[in-house]
Amino acid sequence: MIGTLLCYLLLPAARLLRALRDAFFTCRKNVLLAKSPSTKVEGTSAVAGGRLVPEEQEALLQQWLEEGSGVLHTSESTSSVGKVSATLTSDWLEGPELLMTSLSDLNAAPEVTWCTDEHADELHTFVSSGPQQDAEVELAKLATEETVAIMGNAEWAAIKPQTDHQISGCTSPATERPIEDPAVLGWSLALDTDIMPVETPAWSFQDMVQLQPLPVEIPYHEILWRDWEDLSVQSSAPEPCLENAPLFEFRVMSYNILAQDLVEQGPDLYLHCQPDILNWNYRLPNILQEIQHWDPDVLCLQEVQENHYWEQLEPTLRMMGFVSFYKRRTGKKTDGCAVCYKHARFQLVSVSPVEYFRPGLDILNRDNVGLVLLLQPLLTEGMEQKIPSPLCVANTHVLYNPRRGDIKLAQMALLLAEIDKVVKTVEGRYCPIILCGDLNSVPDSPLYKFIRNGHLAYHGIPAWKVSGQEDFSQQPHPRKLLTPLWPSSLGITESCQYVTLCQPKKSDRCKYSRDFLLQFRFCDAACERPSDLVLLEGVTDAKPERPAYWPKHLAVGDDPHLEPFFPRSSGVIQHDLNLTSVYSHFLPQRGHPEITTMPMGVGATVDYIFYSAEPTENRNKGGHRLYRDGALKLLGRLSLLSEDVLWLANGLPNPFCSSDHLCLLASFGLEISSL
Repeated sequence: MIGTLLCYLLLPAARLLRALRDAFFTCRKNVLLAKSPSTKVEGTSAVAGGRLVPEEQEALLQQWLEEGSGVLHTSESTSSVGKVSATLTSDWLEGPELLMTSLSDLNAAPEVTWCTDEHADELHTFVSSGPQQDAEVELAKLATEETVAIMGNAEWAAIKPQTDHQISGCTSPATERPIEDPAVLGWSLALDTDIMPVETPAWSFQDMVQLQPLPVEIPYHEILWRDWEDLSVQSSAPEPCLENAPLFEFRVMSYNILAQDLVEQGPDLYLHCQPDILNWNYRLPNILQEIQHWDPDVLCLQEVQENHYWEQLEPTLRMMGFVSFYKRRTGKKTDGCAVCYKHARFQLVSVSPVEYFRPGLDILNRDNVGLVLLLQPLLTEGMEQKIPSPLCVANTHVLYNPRRGDIKLAQMALLLAEIDKVVKTVEGRYCPIILCGDLNSVPDSPLYKFIRNGHLAYHGIPAWKVSGQEDFSQQPHPRKLLTPLWPSSLGITESCQYVTLCQPKKSDRCKYSRDFLLQFRFCDAACERPSDLVLLEGVTDAKPERPAYWPKHLAVGDDPHLEPFFPRSSGVIQHDLNLTSVYSHFLPQRGHPEITTMPMGVGATVDYIFYSAEPTENRNKGGHRLYRDGALKLLGRLSLLSEDVLWLANGLPNPFCSSDHLCLLASFGLEISSL
């Protein structure tokens, strides 16, 4: 109340008179239109139950105006202030009306308390005193007797009902607390002519800014609540010999943080957002707060703008204990990918940046990139006699264009070939792998199945169907994937391996004798006449007749020993990394799919964390390969949200999540073996 009174005292005399007059009529009108039958002035019922007809409202308002002007100069005007008690109905501003009320209007209304004659006399003395010293003394005196509660200006501040009805000397309503207005104070002052000075001195208070409430920051994870799912108790029973095996536990986060340049290049994608929340100075603290809250040990970021990385992100992450590596997209692109790890948990073994752009190749003419790191976990003291396996962490951002699934497959094949080169040990085994990134492909799309199942028959698939982002089935003459998907000059086999690392040695050819090769003289490839073979009657026109004992469906590819001489049938790509997804991509408790992004207001899952596992004996079920945890075990994950929940926060980005993607977080345990 004191803070509101000071605001009126600082006004010039003319503005003060006008404000008090307007406040008087505003308060009279609000009391008149209230539903509650409890509105009374000096003990006389002012409004009966229900609403008055317009004629009765005007008549009663005129009567009050005449009464107010008649008693304005009486000695009882000051005492009447203490006898006024007004209670408005609870539905005066509630429901849709309250939601449509601007936040500035709600925040501008402080909590005003109606006081008794004693407090009114003190206010009269306080206002009529001219010197600044006397005003400060009275201000200190009143501040010790009353508590002024001012609500916060934060957009998410909740409007709480008043619970303290025992303030000394103040009248509080018996049932419901009225929704008050600053005009109430102006009306109470207008009833006393002695309180209206002809000229108000312009006092200056240096500490007036302290009366403004501090914004209340509510963390993002408390607004859009995401549960932590503990999967350590849900995993299958471990083998007896490994039941008590120690684990090296760590957390991995994958996050597309939305480069600021991309926001400014595509403003039409963010028309649902307030301009302020798209500002980088607003978004950066939110992103860093999110990273600091979840505290990952390995951090994979996509859409990291280069100047923001070197000037802000890398120094801040270094202070948080991270060692960071960055790869900018090729060409004129200003963003890229980053992989960060805590130096207290891991030691770098190798880092391999991957560029997908290949000059002269139409299937690899885009500027996307990837990063592959090989990390060695650092054990705590007392575990010197044990050693965990190295860990491979890969991060990428695949092409977005929904129509060019052929480019997406070729980019993924390059990344898998680089991973295959890094993780293969001297003994020929693979290190545990974690693959993160924005793959711009939905679950159960051909690209997703290729990563998870390890193979894909791509020949004849429409290019738009590879990622499953959009449906272009009505498009005439769609682009289709043909064989081979990429030229041999790329140096990548259809097994997603570098040719230089998988070529057979020349000495191996000696073990195939003539008799061994003759048993394949009636295979399908040998019984086909080459198209460029010159036709000579009686010589090249004769087709070999397959003996009855020869298996009809025996092909060269059925014998793996002949692959160096007779490659597998084309049209199929594969890999041997045995990767499965951290997330199930469906929320059973809500019956909705999981969402990681909302392009154009439509929810989709395009961000993933894959990790290496072991195929089960029953390898396939319904076209999906089945896995179980191996040396790398999934211990937990941060749940995702559904589309309807995200719309409650106005989609993505919003004031709490400063990217158009949700972060992904998973906890792993790596088996530690003895030396």
